[in-house]
Amino acid sequence: MTDKKIAQGSHVLVTGATGYTGRVLVKRLLEAGTKVRAIARASSDLSPFKEMDVEWVRGEIYDKDTIHKAMDDIQYVFHVAAAFREAKSTEQDYWNVHVGSTQLLCDEALKQPDFKRFVHVSTMGVHGHIVNPPGDENSPFAPGDGYQRTKAEADKWITGFGEKTDLPYTIIRPCAIYGPGERRLLKLFKMANKSYFPILGKGKCWYHLVHVEDLVGGMMRSAVEEKALGEAFIIGASEPIRLEDMAAIIAKVYDNKLRVIRLPIGPFFFMGDLCELLCKPFKIEPPIYRRRVAFYSKDRNFSTKKMRDVLGYQPMFENEAGIIESANWYRDHGWL
Repeated sequence: MTDKKIAQGSHVLVTGATGYTGRVLVKRLLEAGTKVRAIARASSDLSPFKEMDVEWVRGEIYDKDTIHKAMDDIQYVFHVAAAFREAKSTEQDYWNVHVGSTQLLCDEALKQPDFKRFVHVSTMGVHGHIVNPPGDENSPFAPGDGYQRTKAEADKWITGFGEKTDLPYTIIRPCAIYGPGERRLLKLFKMANKSYFPILGKGKCWYHLVHVEDLVGGMMRSAVEEKALGEAFIIGASEPIRLEDMAAIIAKVYDNKLRVIRLPIGPFFFMGDLCELLCKPFKIEPPIYRRRVAFYSKDRNFSTKKMRDVLGYQPMFENEAGIIESANWYRDHGWL
């Protein structure tokens, strides 16, 4: 298998560069010798990039003038930007960031004389709960909230647009992203460091992880692999992992005797709905909400065969090694 890479000196645009995955991607692209341009909101903190040679374009990702300026002479786009799941986020916010920005970027990409690949980063969440696992890239879309619905809409749109215009694109659907310094899954590591690890309901709670370095590696590979043109890829570890097995690995790192307890899920759905009803008018983040409860009732279990066989990418991190690395990082940096 040849080691295909983006050519040194290539002009690359990254959206969502200030996010967790975006920061790792920018670093890897610079190490590869590319010229990186990135879009950042006026309020974004760029201090983590002070030692990096990045050309910044300030503005909103769904602003036409910002996109026009950012896309000048670009050869590759990594569209990583995503709207935060927050109480104050509206369906329009999700649409602007996930769909509107994609449309603007693709329109501008067609105007670039040496454009090579549009890497569109979606989510495994567009497939929803996998009833008969493992799922794959052909599993039906079953989004469960505004974030996933607009991600699915963007996937469908860029597929249709690519067919009509011959835009060179690839869709990446990451599994649950984790790694040193990631905050979204930090709460699971904190829970596994306590005496009891609660799981709601009686489900198996399959979870499919992807280490951030593997996600970025897969994204960069997709930008140069000819077989990836017009294709979608789920990027994740070779195998999923059950939530309680993940907790057991973390607990072992922390020398913690962990006991998993199962609780009925119904009352928590009721409390989640009630909290959302009371908090939504004030745009307050509810302490418990339906999506968080539903996490325990859904299985995220995928085949990554297409990633290996078509994209030609083999992940560096399997579940246990990556989880141990992250657990040690959180402890060593005082995040627990």
